[in-house]
Amino acid sequence: MKARPVPSSPSYFSRQPEFNDSYLQLQKLARKYAHYPTVPSEQQEKVAFRSLKDYRLAVGENVKASEYAKCMALVKRLNKIHPRLQTPAVKEAIFKFKRDFQPHKQLVKTIPIDRFGRALGVGKRKTSTARAWVVEGTGEVLVNGKTLSDAFGRIHDRESAVWALKATARTDKYNVWALVDGGGTTGQAEALAMAVGKGLLAHEPALKPALRRAGVVTRDPRGVERKKHGHLKARKKPAWVKR
Repeated sequence: MKARPVPSSPSYFSRQPEFNDSYLQLQKLARKYAHYPTVPSEQQEKVAFRSLKDYRLAVGENVKASEYAKCMALVKRLNKIHPRLQTPAVKEAIFKFKRDFQPHKQLVKTIPIDRFGRALGVGKRKTSTARAWVVEGTGEVLVNGKTLSDAFGRIHDRESAVWALKATARTDKYNVWALVDGGGTTGQAEALAMAVGKGLLAHEPALKPALRRAGVVTRDPRGVERKKHGHLKARKKPAWVKR
């Protein structure tokens, strides 16, 4: 009698065997543990699951959006089971759909205040970098050892540099000593605004919503687009003359 090799997976001959195996396993577990108690949504630990695009890249299979949505419904249902009652098989099935990086578990890094009462904030914009030491005082601002008017000739740049203090009405409460480097005056002023905002946030964490509305908490990632061949700049072309 001749022996015939049999595939280990029932989905071996399909276009998406790994997804089908996971989906069948989830259906089996969902039926088996349907009577298990679940945790309310507000008490459940936050978990970031993979998007359809990330899952396709991970398994190398062209999974349909509708099929993946059904699969994720089963995953979220199993994830609601109380952590103490989740079996190793359930944890393993859920783990396949979790992101490698869990943003909810990342701790926020706080800026310390030294023994002199100073908080160091760092900001960047384009190719400019700024470091600002923020300490309680009377509103004095020094940039590279110069006053604000000497460091920035344009009024707009002066407004931008101390915008974090003006937006929170703290111009007369803190002193700022800053070092800026690289780029032009506009980039340095906007980098300094972010540095001052971070230093101010270390002194008064409750100001974070106001500072976020002022736009000095998150870095602006925009930069100058590179020059292209045959162009005068990134998009500008030479004047075209017919004759």
